[in-house]
Amino acid sequence: MNYDILPKIELHLHLDCSVSYAVASALSPALTPHEFREEFIAPARCQNLADYLSRAVRGFELMQSARALEWVAEDLLGQLRKDKVIYAEVRFAPLLHTRGGLSPEAVVEAVLGAFQKAAGPAAQLILCTLRRFSGQESMATARLAQRYLGQGVCGFDIAGDEAGHPLAPHLPAFRWAAEHGVPATAHAGEACGAESVAETLSEARVQRLGHGVRIVEGPAVLAGALESGIHFEVCPTSNLQTGVFPNLKAHSMQELYRKGASISINTDGRTLSNVTLADEYRKVEAAFGWGREELLQCNLAAAEASFLPENRRQALKLALAQGWANG
Repeated sequence: MNYDILPKIELHLHLDCSVSYAVASALSPALTPHEFREEFIAPARCQNLADYLSRAVRGFELMQSARALEWVAEDLLGQLRKDKVIYAEVRFAPLLHTRGGLSPEAVVEAVLGAFQKAAGPAAQLILCTLRRFSGQESMATARLAQRYLGQGVCGFDIAGDEAGHPLAPHLPAFRWAAEHGVPATAHAGEACGAESVAETLSEARVQRLGHGVRIVEGPAVLAGALESGIHFEVCPTSNLQTGVFPNLKAHSMQELYRKGASISINTDGRTLSNVTLADEYRKVEAAFGWGREELLQCNLAAAEASFLPENRRQALKLALAQGWANG
């Protein structure tokens, strides 16, 4: 199948992990292609998640002005258009982008402005706190998400090194978000096992899991997640880079799908993982023999799990069904 031409949805995509060479070199003219490959693109095998995330540093270091943020956002939407993504939820941590003097509000508004001016696709923001942040910083991010909810921001997330930092200090922010109607997802079950997923599901009140793929290590936790209908934002290439699985055939997404889990396929970071959604689909097809039925179902599940109102979710499903029928 020609996955390049089929409509797609992406729910797990980091803005600062998707800075293209064209934009990075414009913001940092001395940057060479070799330096870009070494500093912005993670190797096929990293030492661990923290090693993988270290390649994201240069991206957010460049994104410290309104113009830089706009430029990166505009360019990412161009990447998505080329990949035939019809809806995306793009996430980033606004508090990482205040070093140049911008307020967190100005950071969010710069990216939203770029989204509004772009020629598509439809995109919304998920605002992230980080595991290494304080509880106060997480609360500030949750409040920021609530302030811009319905104005281009659609949710709240926690990212960062799961193994090195506990969830507990951030739980008040998740509870506040839930009490104030802010949808939430959380990175879990990536660097840590099923116990991390269990804590996230029971304490953080999330509707989706970023990754969540190590949940299969705990059958009881998996059974509960399947019963609740939690959605898994799966990022196959990223999971191999961080060493979660030795190869794609060993990835738990096959087990999750066969057991009826709601899953989507995502790139995580288009530059960091050097991958498109069409690339991810081809890899999954080669590993598991998935084709039109399975990959369309993943997109329909993404539409249903998106942080959109019901009418827009249904419109996305219709567009997907028509596009995959004709593609």
